[in-house]
Amino acid sequence: MRRLVLTLTLAALAAGHAIASPSIPVNGAEYRTLAQPQPTQKVDGKVEVIEFFMYHCPACYAVDAPLTAWAKQHEGKVNFRRIHLSSGDMRDFEAHLYATLEALQLQDALYGKVLQAWHQEHRRLRSDEENLNWALRNGIDKEKFLSAYNSFGVSMRLKSLARMAENYGVTGTPTIIVNGKYVTEPSMVAQANPNLQRDEALAATMQVLDVLVARSNQ
Repeated sequence: MRRLVLTLTLAALAAGHAIASPSIPVNGAEYRTLAQPQPTQKVDGKVEVIEFFMYHCPACYAVDAPLTAWAKQHEGKVNFRRIHLSSGDMRDFEAHLYATLEALQLQDALYGKVLQAWHQEHRRLRSDEENLNWALRNGIDKEKFLSAYNSFGVSMRLKSLARMAENYGVTGTPTIIVNGKYVTEPSMVAQANPNLQRDEALAATMQVLDVLVARSNQ
């Protein structure tokens, strides 16, 4: 039996197939490696992990709880950041709100509130007026919000966000980047492990992140 298993394994490898496993992720299956690694934000020797997301994205909402818990569990060794995927245009209203909250240093504090508006209250923040009304409902000063919202700095930030996504080759969300080099997505992990249910695939994605962070520290 042992010889049969070994023979089958060797045959699979010879055929160019790797056995997918979240605990031993395969490049090109559960993750991919960027041809051109990107510079990272260095913080106390921590490994940078970036989630590219969009507020309205159901998959981003689904991964939010396990990813937030994972980031908190690893906060001693991981510099976790969320970046909104942007078209670079001021009329990309979701990214515009993100960049404004970032400028006001409120993005982290109010991130959950924006998700709540989209996914629990079913509010569609797809105009300047809707973004302003949301800001006022959440206690942000009107003048401060509009000053940032209409600022040159926020306009430039939207463009830089678009360039960043292009440099990472990000075309959809959620996409997670580890150490400016490794890219994974829950959909990649699910596709590589079709036996997993959705919640299991999300947990498996955290396993893949564990491996990629450890690999980045080697």
